Amino acid sequence: MYLTRFRVNTARVGARKLLSSPQAMHAAVMAGFPKALPGDTGGPRVLWRVDRNAKAEMFLYVVSPDRPDYTHLVEQAGWPTAGSGWEAHEYAPFLAKLAAGEVWAFRLTANPVHNIRIKAGEPTKVTAHVTWRHQMGWLLERQKGAGFQVLRKPEERRKLGDDDEHELLVHGQRRIEFGKGERNRSRDSRRVRLNTVTFDGRLEVTDPDALRRTLTSGLGRAKAYGCGLMTLAPVKGQPR
Repeated sequence: MYLTRFRVNTARVGARKLLSSPQAMHAAVMAGFPKALPGDTGGPRVLWRVDRNAKAEMFLYVVSPDRPDYTHLVEQAGWPTAGSGWEAHEYAPFLAKLAAGEVWAFRLTANPVHNIRIKAGEPTKVTAHVTWRHQMGWLLERQKGAGFQVLRKPEERRKLGDDDEHELLVHGQRRIEFGKGERNRSRDSRRVRLNTVTFDGRLEVTDPDALRRTLTSGLGRAKAYGCGLMTLAPVKGQPR
């Protein structure tokens, strides 16, 4: 497994095109793997996420079973004369060292949804969570099965009472809508509608094997469109 970071040159027209279309970005990400055939869904999943740290500072993160070649991305959305343009690191050594009780900072962009039934007798419909309380609840409901628990804040730091008990920030909500193909853009059934949100927080590892699966297989829906990839970072002051 590999974890890759690519800095996006937001001044380039090609970069703006990719950033405005999850479908185009997905195609560009997958084009970095020569062995992957179009429509091949039998192999390990490739996950990706765009972090918008600032207007002119955006990074693409990719977790993949093979090392990617993003020469085409550098030419379209990077700095072609400034070196390779991306960093790909072996992920397996880091994953193998995860242990129960460790504390990490994490980031996850996800598509929090639930199934609702508007009228009795009708089939359920997948519907987005749109409030931060429900979005937070979506993640907390999945943390045990995903191999971690979000840390709780000391009571003296809870500014919003019971709604502020976890080391968790929900931000960056985006409404995304696009057609699956130019010929079908007028057909409502061929349009993809997503509500995405980013979670930043701190977690404790409870089940290393389950967390490894989460980090390499993703969490939630819409993984092809930039959702589901969780990454970890050291917490200042925590021993490693």
